Amino acid sequence: MDSVGPNPAKNGLKYWCQDETRIGLKTIERKKITACGVKPIGKVQWNFKAYYLYGAVAPQTGENFWLEFSHLDGQCFQIFLDNLAAEYPEHLNVVQLDNGKFHHSSQLKIPDNILLVFQPPGASRIESNRESMAIYKTRIELGTV
Repeated sequence: MDSVGPNPAKNGLKYWCQDETRIGLKTIERKKITACGVKPIGKVQWNFKAYYLYGAVAPQTGENFWLEFSHLDGQCFQIFLDNLAAEYPEHLNVVQLDNGKFHHSSQLKIPDNILLVFQPPGASRIESNRESMAIYKTRIELGTV
């Protein structure tokens, strides 16, 4: 880290929980009635509009940081980390995340004020985390938060 710039460890530690979720429309598949032993035929529309919401929440303060992306990959995750680091440059940002493949990309350049902490494989996790992120984002857009 540059000795001229701010020292994040000097100004405190900020703990974040991070995850991503896909938001968008996908074809609804319904049951078809056919004769016994006859496989049903149905149209499926595979192209759909969707985007990915990358988010981080600081549980102690309730602060949150959100960005929307077109893909779920290492490049988008790099942009997310860079923006999080720029938004909170005065803190050492400890980010807990799952073991997504792109989180471990050898091409990631972790900013100086970001420390990644991975959940152990098989650790119990709150299944509603992704849904909670999407609901909270919607509530922010509606102005109910």
